[in-house]
Amino acid sequence: MEHVQDSTSKRRNRTKKHFHEALIKLIKKKGYQAVTVKDIVEEAAYNRSTFYFHYQDKIDLAEDILDKMFTGLEKSAGMNYTPGKKTYTKALDVPSFALIAYIYEHKEFFELVKYDDTLPSMHTRFPNAILSIYEKQFEFMTINDMHVNMSYFKVYTAYGFYGLVRNLIAKDFQISEEQFTKDVIELSQTHIQSFKYIGE
Repeated sequence: MEHVQDSTSKRRNRTKKHFHEALIKLIKKKGYQAVTVKDIVEEAAYNRSTFYFHYQDKIDLAEDILDKMFTGLEKSAGMNYTPGKKTYTKALDVPSFALIAYIYEHKEFFELVKYDDTLPSMHTRFPNAILSIYEKQFEFMTINDMHVNMSYFKVYTAYGFYGLVRNLIAKDFQISEEQFTKDVIELSQTHIQSFKYIGE
């Protein structure tokens, strides 16, 4: 019985993945507003009844994509850190940034931020997810333990990182993941001495 449930769950996830991919592809082709459920089922090679088994409408599908991708982004941030352990920025290396690896791995989705007519709230949820990561998951120590308004510091740093990512996406990920990560580490070393991962 458990095997049957597991098999059904995998099949549902696979079907949803195909609908996700279809909507993302169609947005890039014709814009979110112009996409219909008919377009989505044809692109994904399913029928309408299968679509409506999983989603109420196009908006429901869009929300599912956004929730899944940004939950994944937030979870990726702390993957390589131990809660409570201090990490010095001088000790950072490319594997330290699972967050950047996640963005590269899912670049088909994150490229949607380049489009005006894209998933609803894409332009606000992306920077807000990064800010949420900085605010909730990390404690930062500035260079020489300089006193700053830490709330402002996190906003400044989070939106700075978001700006770098937006620029990367605008240039179609022409910079390799390794080089981009090294550049981010180098920049972080100019204003962050260390940080502590405090968990989600």
